[in-house]
Amino acid sequence: MDRYAVIGHPVEHSKSPLIHAAFAQQTGQQLEYGKVQAPLDGFVAIVTDLQEKGYRGVNVTVPFKFEAYSLATELTPRARDAGAVNTLTFTDGAIHGDNTDGVGLVRDILQNLAFTLAGKRVLLLGAGGAAEGVLGPLLEASPLSLCIANRTVDKAEAMVARVRPGQTSLDARGFDALADQEFDVVINATSSGLHNERLPLPSGLFAADALAYDMMYGRETPFMRYAREEGASRIADGLGMLVEQAAEAFYIWRRVRPDTAPVMAALRAA
Repeated sequence: MDRYAVIGHPVEHSKSPLIHAAFAQQTGQQLEYGKVQAPLDGFVAIVTDLQEKGYRGVNVTVPFKFEAYSLATELTPRARDAGAVNTLTFTDGAIHGDNTDGVGLVRDILQNLAFTLAGKRVLLLGAGGAAEGVLGPLLEASPLSLCIANRTVDKAEAMVARVRPGQTSLDARGFDALADQEFDVVINATSSGLHNERLPLPSGLFAADALAYDMMYGRETPFMRYAREEGASRIADGLGMLVEQAAEAFYIWRRVRPDTAPVMAALRAA
């Protein structure tokens, strides 16, 4: 039986075992998928132990995605662009690192929400690991412009500086410099939802028919309430992103692409 796991701290709340079990049943794959809470200073030791025990791969969640990046002996281009890894594959002593967060977000928006990103004005809130992980795939979707906003603008500016020039107009701002700006898509990649914190955002950010997307899932966050008060046409949480990034990891490991729709429906119902 091939074995996989998700590693994090904390990890008790993770829905990844349920998701991968559903994918395996749907596609006829024989595997076991568990969850492992690593000590904050023990990520490398845990991964090494799982590798020695014959595990085939692991998903990595907060706060270990940067350590996973450093640990990987081989990196995909999207992992290099993100500077973080959420999917490790163990093969012949090598550790392959990939990042499926960005493709998960974009697939959720394009396919599940049926919302186009091409030609749109996108605002990405936050400049941490979550934002880094999705920036490349967002740019590949060809928005007209993409603004990265963060409390400390220098972090946002550093993200912009690392991006190769393309057709999308890029800029960085502090939250206090968003007044009089309007966007078609606003994505919250900050941890504000974890702390039930409302971001210091101005009124008027949402254009007509705008999408407000919070990467948090499972409850209405302060950002989602703000978007509703501001009249955003569509509001979505990150459950679809969670399932879609898991599906991409499942494909990396098993070379079979599961149908995500029934899994999302089951999680919503639960």
